[in-house]
Amino acid sequence: MKNIIIFGAPGSGKGTYSDLIKEKYGISHISTGDVLRAEMKAGTELGKIASEYTSQGKLVPDELMIDILAKTYDAQPKGKGVIFDGFPRTIAQAEELKTMLAERGDSLGMMIELLVDEDILMQRLLNRAIEQGRADDNEETIKNRFEVYRTQTAPLAEWFEKEGIRNTFSWEQYPSKEAMIDAIFKVIDKENA
Repeated sequence: MKNIIIFGAPGSGKGTYSDLIKEKYGISHISTGDVLRAEMKAGTELGKIASEYTSQGKLVPDELMIDILAKTYDAQPKGKGVIFDGFPRTIAQAEELKTMLAERGDSLGMMIELLVDEDILMQRLLNRAIEQGRADDNEETIKNRFEVYRTQTAPLAEWFEKEGIRNTFSWEQYPSKEAMIDAIFKVIDKENA
């Protein structure tokens, strides 16, 4: 099974579709947010260093993130593939991930890009904030997250295109979760045939 990088703006459904892919194919799911929190909670050396950055509101440096991801990746069953959710977010991170995987005789695999109109995303995130009581998901912070995504993360889609692994699924093309996941499953099956 090939590795899968799930890619999209905040609220695009990365977690939802990762869960559905994981359920169907029995593939591991590596969410960088979950991994970071687990390392910090366990008090590992990497977790302590990461905690110093996050406690100051800073992003964890790419090199440290790759070390943490490598440790997590190495703990997964070999050859079964994993879903990378929330990483890479920049071209530099993508290059680092490609190198880390190559050192293990593996590849990036395939990228699944979820495209959803920002107005729909805004509504989803505001609804999620109400449902989950997340005070940080207000209109202003969501707009900031979209801006960071547009300027820092979205350009990475072209990098994946050049790597020949970009697979795009738009909400306009597949307007229901069922239609979208069916299309994603077809591409995964084709890529792994």
